[in-house]
Amino acid sequence: MRRALPALPVLLLGLAGALHAQEPFVERNVAVPMRDGVELRAIVARPADLGRFPVLVYRTPYGKDRALESYATWRKAVARGYAVVLQDVRGRYASAGTFDPYRQEGRDGYDTIEWAATQPWSTGAVGTFGLSYPGAVQWLAAVETPPHLRAMVPAMTYASPSNFFYSGGVFDLSWPTWIWTNISADARARANLPGPRTGADAAAAWREIGAGVLARLPLTDQHELRDIAPWYFEWMSHPPGDSWWNWAALEGKFSRVQAAVLNLSGWHDEAYGPDGALNNFLGMRSAAGKPAPPAPRMIIGPWVHGLGGINDHSAQAKSGDRVFGEGAGIDYDEQVLRWMDRWVKGVANGVESEPAVQVYVMGEGRWYTGDRWPLPGTTPRTLYLGPGGAAGPGALTAQPPAAPGTTSFVSDPAAPVTDAYFGRSGAHDYRALAERSDVAVFETAPLTEDLRVVGALTAEVFVSVDAKDTDLWTHVQDVAPDGTAWNLMSPGLNVLRASYRNGGPVRELLTPGRVYRLRLDHLLTGNLFRQGHRIRVVLSTAFMPNFSRNLHTGELETNSAEMRTATITIHYGGSTASRLVLPVVP
Repeated sequence: MRRALPALPVLLLGLAGALHAQEPFVERNVAVPMRDGVELRAIVARPADLGRFPVLVYRTPYGKDRALESYATWRKAVARGYAVVLQDVRGRYASAGTFDPYRQEGRDGYDTIEWAATQPWSTGAVGTFGLSYPGAVQWLAAVETPPHLRAMVPAMTYASPSNFFYSGGVFDLSWPTWIWTNISADARARANLPGPRTGADAAAAWREIGAGVLARLPLTDQHELRDIAPWYFEWMSHPPGDSWWNWAALEGKFSRVQAAVLNLSGWHDEAYGPDGALNNFLGMRSAAGKPAPPAPRMIIGPWVHGLGGINDHSAQAKSGDRVFGEGAGIDYDEQVLRWMDRWVKGVANGVESEPAVQVYVMGEGRWYTGDRWPLPGTTPRTLYLGPGGAAGPGALTAQPPAAPGTTSFVSDPAAPVTDAYFGRSGAHDYRALAERSDVAVFETAPLTEDLRVVGALTAEVFVSVDAKDTDLWTHVQDVAPDGTAWNLMSPGLNVLRASYRNGGPVRELLTPGRVYRLRLDHLLTGNLFRQGHRIRVVLSTAFMPNFSRNLHTGELETNSAEMRTATITIHYGGSTASRLVLPVVP
C-alpha cells in the first residue's frame, strides 16, 4: 500500500479534452420506445457540430428538466464531445407507464442504452452515470448485458436488497420520507389525487405529519402513502431473504457486466452506499466465466449522501459537525468524465494505471490507496467486552475478562432510543447516547498510540433476552479527550434483528433466557483513533426513526402495534466472549 497525497489530485485531460466553444444543441421530450411499446421521454444534449458522438445516459425519477437545470455534469460532458441523454424513468414526469421503483429499470435501462447507441448522432459507445437512484438504475441495466455499454459510474447506491430495503433484517424507515418528499407530488399530479403537487408543498406538509407517520404502528397503517405508493406496501409484505427480491439482487450477476465500473461512496453516505461500493467492487473483481472487463475502481470519502454538494469542496470538507478540511473533497464531474474519456472515448489518459482503491481516513485527513481490498497490510485486532468500574462503563480491552460476566438493561419500544440528529446526516457528537439507562456502554482506556482502522469492523455479541425477539444496534464512537463522541458510520450498517440473524426469509425466534451469538460484520469506516482518544461501543435495541423498532413480542411491526418491555443481557468472558474486531492498517 502507498499513501496518497492529502487531496485527490486535479486531473487534466489535455488536448483530448479540448472544449467545444458552441452552446450545446438540446432537444426536449425526445421519445425513447421501450420493448413493450411504452415511450419514455428524454432530453438529448449534444455538441452543435454535426457528427457522431459517444453517449452518456442519465436516468432519473426526480425529473430530467430539474437535472438539466441543476447539474453541470451534462454541460461539461457536451463541451468534452459527448452527447448526453437525460431521461425520466417509466411513470415519472413526461414518461409514460406506471412507476414501480427499481423493478423496471433493468429492461428500460437496457432499451435506453441500446436506443442511444443506434441514433444517427451516436458512435455506438455508451456510458452511464448518476448518484443514488440514478446510480441503482445503472447496475440494474448493466446486469442485463446491454452490448453497447462501455463504462459506468454508479455512485452512492446499493449492492443487495437485504441492505437497502432492509438492513440487518430491520425495515428502513427512510422510505416514507423519500416517497413523500421526492415521489408523491408528481404521483398526485399524474393520478389527479388530492394533496401537495409540488416538491416544496410536499416538504412543508411532511414537516407537519412526518413524525407521526414514522411513529405509527403497524407500519402498514401509514395510509397517507397508500394511493401514491402501493408498491411500498408490497415491499413490506416480503421479508429479507425472500426470493421475491431476486429482481433487485446483484450478487451472482456480476459476470454479466462487461462495462468498466467506477464505484463511489462515503463513510457517512446512507448505509447501503459504502456497503454497495465495496461489495460491487469486490463482485466485479471476482466475477468469473466471462472475458475480463477493465478492472473496477472504488473511491470512498468521508461524505454524506449526495457528496454534500456534488462539486462543492467546501461542503465536502465536513460531514455533519466534523470538519476534515479541503483535502476531503473531490471533483465529481472530473472523476466521471475522465473515466468516460478512457473507457467510452478510448483516450489514453492513464486511468487504468491509478490505484484500484482510494479511501479517506477520518481523524487523520489523508487518502490511502491500494491495489486491492482490504488494503494491503490490514490485520485484525480484537477488543473484548468486559466489566468496568463500579460507577463507570464496561471495558474494552485487548485481553478477555478473567471470568464470565453480564451487563443488563431494560428496553421499552414505546420509548425507544432515538437519534438526536435525525435528519442531519454525517458525524455528530453522540456523547449523550451513552448516558441513557436503556443502553450498555463499553470503552477502552485512553489509547497510548494512534490506531488506524479502515474497513469492516465485526462485532460478535453474546445476548440473552426475556422475550422472543430483539434488535441489536452496535454504535462505535471515537471519543476525544474533551468528551466529544463521533459516530463513524450511518445508521443501518450497525444493526441486526435477532430473528433474522441467519438472513431470513424464515424468522428464528428466540427462546427467552437462552444465550445467542449475534454477529454484525459490515460496520464500515475509515478512522484514525488518536493517542489519548477512547474507542466506545454503545449497545441499544433501537435507533428511531432511522429504522423501525422491534416490538419484543415476536410479532412484526408491519402487522402489529402491541409492544412490551424486555431485559437485554450482554454476556462476556469465557465461552461467551463478546468482542469487537478492528481492521487495523499500519
